[in-house]
Amino acid sequence: MITVNIHEAKTQLSKLVDQAAKGEAFVIAKAGKPLVKVAGLDAPEAPQRLGFLAGEIAVPKDFDRMGEDEIAALFGLGA
Repeated sequence: MITVNIHEAKTQLSKLVDQAAKGEAFVIAKAGKPLVKVAGLDAPEAPQRLGFLAGEIAVPKDFDRMGEDEIAALFGLGA
């Protein structure tokens, strides 16, 4: 996401609005401090990846110990 200062936003508003309408949101800043985020109304939202498999998979309780005997044998540590 790009950040533009107020002066730049004024001079390139049409271009920036077209980009926002296509899904490329931008931030307007004043003196380097972000003030507002501009995004298109029908712009696709960024996908949220965190927790996208919630309820789809199960992690075994012994996950952190799975295969420890095989791994130890590979390193010659004996289990």
